[in-house]
Amino acid sequence: MEGIGLLKELKKLVATLVITVGLMGLGCWMAEAQENQDSIYQVSTINALLQGFYDGQLTFGELKKHGDLGIGTFTALDGEMLALDGHFFQVRADGKAYPVGNQEKTPFAVVTFFQNDISKELSNINNYLELQKQINQLLPNKNIFYAIRIDGTFGYVKTRSVPKQSKPYPPLVEVTKNQPTFEFKNVKGTLVGFWCPEYVNGINVPAYHLHFITNDRKYGGHLLECRLQEGKLMIDASTDFHMVLPDNSDFAKVNLGKDSGKDLGKVEK
Repeated sequence: MEGIGLLKELKKLVATLVITVGLMGLGCWMAEAQENQDSIYQVSTINALLQGFYDGQLTFGELKKHGDLGIGTFTALDGEMLALDGHFFQVRADGKAYPVGNQEKTPFAVVTFFQNDISKELSNINNYLELQKQINQLLPNKNIFYAIRIDGTFGYVKTRSVPKQSKPYPPLVEVTKNQPTFEFKNVKGTLVGFWCPEYVNGINVPAYHLHFITNDRKYGGHLLECRLQEGKLMIDASTDFHMVLPDNSDFAKVNLGKDSGKDLGKVEK
């Protein structure tokens, strides 16, 4: 009888240990998930893209694990990428938005799991520069990163995309000299993107980098100009920045120390 009692006590102890270990594992998983929810995840650098490194490195199936909102591009620079509410779109050189397959790859992208920290209703914003000034007033710390989303009605939006390139790839500043642009009037849509601090120059775009998509998710592109009639601004502050770099011989040849500030200014306009 004593042996049976001892066996029962051992079973209880094992069950308790299993539950405890299981809860500890769950706690670690939840902590990791919570950390990932407030992190910006970036593939490669903007300097590499400026110098013509357009070979896709990460599949969009993998990228979706790291964010539900973001911007970027595609293998061979085949259009502008925009992610919104977990849906990824490719705005090609015709200005039309297409759904992105999980097996497609990106040479440069920035994503995050968007969680709204700051909100403000906006109205009667005459141009992109004025919009930036309005947002600037709401950024409490200019040394961290911010994801931005604006849902609104726009009197005017001007965007661009870029056509698919062939090897040997030209630098991005050469591609954008003949970039197709698109204009939208009295349209509802969403602006998505990031504000990055000045010290990331060469790694990402300092200050604002936004993409646009219409409410019907049919058209969009890289934002060049806009006039906002009314809309809701949402900002997600992030202090965690994670970047993955390509591991191949082509990337090893890119001069990431090159000052590409002037080229970046031309590309973003």
